[in-house]
Amino acid sequence: MSQIRPCTYVWLILILLTFFAFVVGKLELGGITIIATILLSTLIKGQMVADYFMGLHRVRWKWKIIMYSWLLLVIGLIGFAYSLGLK
Repeated sequence: MSQIRPCTYVWLILILLTFFAFVVGKLELGGITIIATILLSTLIKGQMVADYFMGLHRVRWKWKIIMYSWLLLVIGLIGFAYSLGLK
């Protein structure tokens, strides 16, 4: 019996989160709660890509902090830009 590798599970989760974002866009849902959920799922996806596909889950925390800080900055700026559009 073959064992499924962790990256396969990560890939499936990435696909599901992307499909969720696609459905939200297709249904033209909006509002701060929906956008916050989408941004959170994007943050989770970015973290999973960094950890499993870039190999950061094996490095020192210094490198993880650099990558996660960049990711938080990008997500934060997208959220800020969205909030400006609401005014």
